[in-house]
Amino acid sequence: MNLHSYHIQKKYSTSVAYFSMEFAIDQALKIYSGGLGFLAGSHMRSAYDLQQNIVGVGMLWSFGYYDQDRNEDRTLNPEYTRKFYYFLEELPVKVTVKVFDKDVTIKAFLLRPEVFGTAPVILLSTDTDENDYLSRTITHKLYDGNQKTRIAQEIVLGIGGVKVLEAINQKIDIYHMNEGHALPMVYQLYNRYDSLEKLKEHVVFTTHTPEAAGNEVHNINFLHEMGFFNELDLETVRQISGYKDDDNFSLTIGALRASKRSNAVSKIHGKVSNEMWKDVDGKCEIISITNAQNKKYWTDKTLIRALDEHEDYELQARKKHLKKMLFDEVADQTGKMFDPDVLTIVWARRFAEYKRPGLLKYDFQRFVKLIEDTDRPVQIIWAGKPYPTDFGAIDIFNELIQISHRYKNVAVLLGYELSLSKLLKKGSDVWLNTPRLTREASGTSGITASMNGSVHLSIDDGWHPEFARDGKNSFTIPEIDRNLNIAEQDKIDNKNLMDILENKIIPMYYDDPKKWTKIVKNAMSEIEHDFDSSRMVDQYYELMFNYKEQ
Repeated sequence: MNLHSYHIQKKYSTSVAYFSMEFAIDQALKIYSGGLGFLAGSHMRSAYDLQQNIVGVGMLWSFGYYDQDRNEDRTLNPEYTRKFYYFLEELPVKVTVKVFDKDVTIKAFLLRPEVFGTAPVILLSTDTDENDYLSRTITHKLYDGNQKTRIAQEIVLGIGGVKVLEAINQKIDIYHMNEGHALPMVYQLYNRYDSLEKLKEHVVFTTHTPEAAGNEVHNINFLHEMGFFNELDLETVRQISGYKDDDNFSLTIGALRASKRSNAVSKIHGKVSNEMWKDVDGKCEIISITNAQNKKYWTDKTLIRALDEHEDYELQARKKHLKKMLFDEVADQTGKMFDPDVLTIVWARRFAEYKRPGLLKYDFQRFVKLIEDTDRPVQIIWAGKPYPTDFGAIDIFNELIQISHRYKNVAVLLGYELSLSKLLKKGSDVWLNTPRLTREASGTSGITASMNGSVHLSIDDGWHPEFARDGKNSFTIPEIDRNLNIAEQDKIDNKNLMDILENKIIPMYYDDPKKWTKIVKNAMSEIEHDFDSSRMVDQYYELMFNYKEQ
């Protein structure tokens, strides 16, 4: 079965299956939660642009991640609505995997390249009449909070994905795990290659985060009981995975030991990853390939044309128009009328404690003074999705909503998906990024913001140090002593952040618009090549897929 409707370029003829729990491909296809999906979506789009021999393998989440709704007091209310996608093509194959020694049927759907301009993507579902209700729920919700369901999802993706590719006669040279979720594929493929050395020639792995939530650890006996290791006996599993005595099985370590090569997603993350896993025997080399995003999909074409034609007035006018488009959404959701002449700061990404969504308001008195200044006003927008059972993150989200009730120039928006993400990046002046240093592996939202003339104001983490020229194309919150306690770190980072806003950004925006426009233009020009995902997907072929161990 030919999945590609485009001619494969010879340079990219190695056939690759790209396994990922989530793909953010289009607003109409709600099968993603955040950065991992946004990255995978851009990868599929650039693979299409460069005509690469790659197929995505993911999951068809019946209820998506979740829909953001509001309670009566306007606080966050996670909702689950069944989704239907008539643009997907059901494939004429069904396969089974064993979960707790019970057969679970998987059906597969194809997203053809011409629908959204991507490499073909196969999506797996257990939500089929052949299964009982419990089995059907495996593919109901992305990142289900139940441990058994979560492991079952990984079995379906890894083992089921390999079986579906075999069923439709796809000859795959390289199996790529985008994060450790698809690790069960290794134990399915082991039956084919019959030795770890031969298996590793065909497997690569991308690690996306130093956070514990992205580096799952489970009891090896429990995983075996569930079917994670595809009916291999536990002795063989321990031999392959290197877990001779330890029962605490890390998916990331399992992937590092089963791959010919792995990569982190920025230069800093490469150093952090090598430090994190330095004591792991038998791991593969960890290189870095910095994340990027698909410029063609994300950028405003009129803004780019104004940049290319060196028309500053047209660029400024277009940016003001894009702000008005964003502010229509602000008015629709909140009833607030924002002003396109006012400096607009946006913090928008997945809500998680380590990303510090509330850092801007840490010194609340100073924050209030900032937003009550009528001489040099600012407008602030927050948006993002906390994990639906991360009640700490939800509390921060709701606290910001409560604060927004008191100030007409502060808004918290719901529905942070691809469409709103585009609006925010095109309509903001400053894109704020405030993670704890070394904990943001890449943080690619700032890339697409910079592509659209939103100046990146960031902690010096993730992709930012590879791009930033402080005061020239972005602004950098200076590094501090990370041995200080958390509260002290937050206090100092907040002070440095507010100093930059009050002493540099706000005066420049209002008093020296030519200099501000120069920074905007530098950001748009300098982000263009190194952080377009065409560079990234080319590097994946060169450094990962076609790499031969010496």
